[in-house]
Amino acid sequence: MKIHEDIIKCRICPRLVQFREKVAKEKRKQYIDEKYWGKPVTGFGDIKANIVIVGLAPAAHGGNRTGRVFTGDRSAEFLYRCLHKKGVSNLSNSLNVNDGLQLKNTYITTALKCVPPGDKPTTKELFNCFNYFDAELDTLKDSKKIIALGKIAFDACIKYYKNKFPDIDLKHSFKHSEYFKMPDNKILYGCYHPSPRNVNTGRIDEKKMIKFLDLVYS
Repeated sequence: MKIHEDIIKCRICPRLVQFREKVAKEKRKQYIDEKYWGKPVTGFGDIKANIVIVGLAPAAHGGNRTGRVFTGDRSAEFLYRCLHKKGVSNLSNSLNVNDGLQLKNTYITTALKCVPPGDKPTTKELFNCFNYFDAELDTLKDSKKIIALGKIAFDACIKYYKNKFPDIDLKHSFKHSEYFKMPDNKILYGCYHPSPRNVNTGRIDEKKMIKFLDLVYS
């Protein structure tokens, strides 16, 4: 995808560029011998997929290290365990870009392409990334359902539709398992993000996630 080439070369946001490269240089002790990606991270999966999963951003020592979103971190462990049980993923974990992972009828991406400090992007950084996010979604012409993992990803999807359909008043709010018909007839679903915090507090667990995936993939 041409848009992927443009994403990887991006250096628009000084704070994000500095942080992603700082993390890649300093590394985490357990990955000290690995070469970090340290660049923007694109989406991956089946470009003809009917279902698109949208997260917030690459993890500092996950996607920012491995070069593939939802790869090599605890959120990925939970997400792929559930996707594997549902038959969407051929593997039960996402470890590195050479692990042979394949997705069935699914494409995964993020609203923000670089890891933000504290997992908190600024409004300006999200705005700068909207062009890439919008272009990526536009490329996925066969998509019919979008899963937004967390409120920021959900709001980014709403922003995408507001940009495309400025005359339509969209007031949808994020709520787990709630879904809405968008102006182009696609369905937008809200889902709790599979972050360690949400998993550890029980906000989301395997039973809840599988139930949610049953709803989307039915």
